[in-house]
Amino acid sequence: MKPIVLITGATSGIGRATAHLLAESGYRLIVTGRRQDRLDLLKKEINDLGADCLTLCFDVRSYESCANAVASIPPEWEEIDVLLNNAGKAKGFDPIHQGKLEHWEEMIDTNLKGLLYMSRLITPGMVERRRGHVINIASTAGKEVYPNGNVYCATKFGVDALTQGMRIDLHKYNIRVSQIAPGHVEETEFAVVRFDGDVQRAKIYEDFNPLTSRDVAETIHFIITRPPHVNIQDVLMMGTQQASSNFIDRSGRNLVD
Repeated sequence: MKPIVLITGATSGIGRATAHLLAESGYRLIVTGRRQDRLDLLKKEINDLGADCLTLCFDVRSYESCANAVASIPPEWEEIDVLLNNAGKAKGFDPIHQGKLEHWEEMIDTNLKGLLYMSRLITPGMVERRRGHVINIASTAGKEVYPNGNVYCATKFGVDALTQGMRIDLHKYNIRVSQIAPGHVEETEFAVVRFDGDVQRAKIYEDFNPLTSRDVAETIHFIITRPPHVNIQDVLMMGTQQASSNFIDRSGRNLVD
């Protein structure tokens, strides 16, 4: 029987693309998110690809919601092989002296506390079974800061540190811990969420060619499918036109392979 993968933030972007790709390979998927209608649609798409799917609707920012959701998992789905901590967001794009507290709290609660909550709930079973894999979705923003990125960057630097700490704590139990740090990725809701639904301001990919959600999903699939003795610890990936968080060739979309 194929392994069970639990994906947080599965209703859009990288999470959704990963769910589709793993479904194509027959994985059993537990997909989570805050929007039940999108979860229902994703479940149908996964089933149509011939894979089994369980949906859990909750907000990772609430430990009680996380705990109740995990407690509701049926016995036949309890042995989770891979936890993909994908849920995350950026809110606001202001210098530190103008930042909105509600934006800061939302990012900290989602990007750090949500990851911690789910890891704390899922990894004890992995330790008991002496097998499992935790994959955290980080960011280039966790490798270098950029103007007005302050708190978002801080949360992603935190993800980087937590990933390293988790690896040290869990390797003795035969548990793999990996991280992917993508640069700009289109086919996500990242920019729209950051700019509070301002679609025009969110058009940040029109003058260069970034990664796609599928690109990141394929990297996740590669990491998951390595032999048990191989742990891909940290992947930093960007589109060819992006050299770093602060250097992007915006001379136009170069679609030549």
